[in-house]
Amino acid sequence: MKTVIINRDFQDDKQSLGVCYVKDVHGNVLFKSESIERGWLDNERNVSCYPTGAYKLVLEYSPRFKQDLWELKGVPGRSECKFHAANYARQLNGCTALGQRRADIDGDGYYDVTSSRDTMAKFHKALDGEKEAILIVNNI
Repeated sequence: MKTVIINRDFQDDKQSLGVCYVKDVHGNVLFKSESIERGWLDNERNVSCYPTGAYKLVLEYSPRFKQDLWELKGVPGRSECKFHAANYARQLNGCTALGQRRADIDGDGYYDVTSSRDTMAKFHKALDGEKEAILIVNNI
């Protein structure tokens, strides 16, 4: 089973930024990108990132996005926390987006992530053939 690791290196009440890795069973890095989430607001549904810890990731069809997405299972008091394309933290409701690099795209003073759709496609390719994975989230 592959492991997804997010090492958050910046967090405030507006956003959480980090680096995401996908590793194989031998610890080899198959994928690396930037990650963006909402800020920490005490795990409040739809407006906060989820807590640090270990979670099961399951590939499931999303009627909203009309495609298979990776969803976290076991987040206390939460559901529907997914990995999907987005460039801005405000586009997320407790989910995670991945991008190629950090940049202040809209000039609001906060970093965003670039090329999210392409990066998400690469993330899915790194996890190709899997239906489940482990997610480890750290604040560093």
